[in-house]
Amino acid sequence: MTFGYWCILFAYLIPYGAAAYAKFTGSGFTPDNNRHPRDFLAKLEGPQARANAAQQNAFEITPLFAAAVIVAHVTGGAAQGTINFLALLFVVSRIIYTWLYIKDRATQRSKVWALGMLCIVFLFFAAV
Repeated sequence: MTFGYWCILFAYLIPYGAAAYAKFTGSGFTPDNNRHPRDFLAKLEGPQARANAAQQNAFEITPLFAAAVIVAHVTGGAAQGTINFLALLFVVSRIIYTWLYIKDRATQRSKVWALGMLCIVFLFFAAV
């Protein structure tokens, strides 16, 4: 399995870190809240609410990233080093994006989001 494929797994793990931050850093999450965790998360404020939003965004964008990595691999048009670099850059951008989201740095977060999107676009173009 290539490093690019491993990056898909890494990207899918990032939102779980954001969810853990949202639930377990001073938000009062208890096992009873696990009966309806979405209701609990919807009531959060501040950094915990932003961590939850980062989690949601990660779950929205990661399937497109996974598709881009897979397409780049199966078409055979992209060099493995290019795929690996873009996949790693995407994962790093998502980690930074999540941190910036939690820290409420909206402008910087948007720039890092754009970098991640460019990685996806470049993966598709690399496949040509």
